[in-house]
Amino acid sequence: MPQEIEIEFKNSLTKEQYELLLRKFDVKDEMIVRQTNHYFDTPEFHLKALWSGLRIRETSSKIVCTLKEKTADHTHLETTDVLTEEQAQLMLSGEAFLANTVKEKLMKLEVPIEKLSVFGSLTTDRVELPYKGGTLVLDHSFYLNQDDYEVEYETNEEHTGKEIFDQFLKENKIPTQIADKKIARFMKALKSEKG
Repeated sequence: MPQEIEIEFKNSLTKEQYELLLRKFDVKDEMIVRQTNHYFDTPEFHLKALWSGLRIRETSSKIVCTLKEKTADHTHLETTDVLTEEQAQLMLSGEAFLANTVKEKLMKLEVPIEKLSVFGSLTTDRVELPYKGGTLVLDHSFYLNQDDYEVEYETNEEHTGKEIFDQFLKENKIPTQIADKKIARFMKALKSEKG
């Protein structure tokens, strides 16, 4: 089963802090990868109630469907299927659910697959950089007429990863400001837009 444990730490950034980090790490335009996440849930928010998220992520090189299940504060179990463009379009339009491994997992979680639909999309310009045994990620996301910035540190070991990330923030004079998951930020913006 295409599953992996994801351990990550996130922190919000201002536009100035983000641009400073791009300069510090000498990030060139061609290093920035644009990706779009399309988020799914049922009208009753079955996935949100399970502290889980379901998305289709499109980049220029591939399309994947991922179910993220929270297992600890900074840890998620990810189940992922690679999709063709045609499969992704059928899923986005609600005509079929063609991510078989994810579907199996959703059925075990008793999520009514026939009720799933896309409730929104978020685009991110992402840079991934190797950093002290993990991956440093700089994100600029835009959705619902909003922009936000964040830094993530992805690691294999939670304790050491947290120390490395805290030290990184300190060295770069970035105050700790824990960032919500993208899906949560999107939901908050959606709620305030519907107001």
